[in-house]
Amino acid sequence: MASPQTIRPHADGGLRRLLSGPAAEWIGLAARLGLAVVWGWAGLAKVSDPAEAAQAVRAYEILPESLVKPVGYGLPFLELALALLLLIGLGTRLVAAVSALLLLTFIAGIASAWARGISIDCGCFGGGGAVDASKTEYFREILRDTGFLLLALWLVFRPRTKFSVDSWLAA
Repeated sequence: MASPQTIRPHADGGLRRLLSGPAAEWIGLAARLGLAVVWGWAGLAKVSDPAEAAQAVRAYEILPESLVKPVGYGLPFLELALALLLLIGLGTRLVAAVSALLLLTFIAGIASAWARGISIDCGCFGGGGAVDASKTEYFREILRDTGFLLLALWLVFRPRTKFSVDSWLAA
């Protein structure tokens, strides 16, 4: 019978190979494309109605009014830029870091609204603004954004992915 010392290194080695070998590039591709879809969906849902996007920002009651329109009008374009860069795989680590910071900001905003008893739709994928308290989905939204954050963090630490401009430039 094998001792725990002989089993353990083998198990750790398999996990290490998965996280740093060729499979990591495929996992990275899935994370990169998944995050690109999320940012693209969010940006496209808001870009056609910037006033609605600004209203969603206003509903959080965090920013001063002088920043509501610039953030509400600019956020969809930032999201679309992140989506495009992730889609082609250019500047993956930097784009993933910006994505992670943006997602942390969104999570903090949702948690803040929840803690202060403000009843809003997050406006993450269009819409947003005041809703009936029974219509809030803060916990689900935070979990969803945490999942997206994990994708971004993967790419921060493992930015090398299949079919990316970054890997083509490094070759």
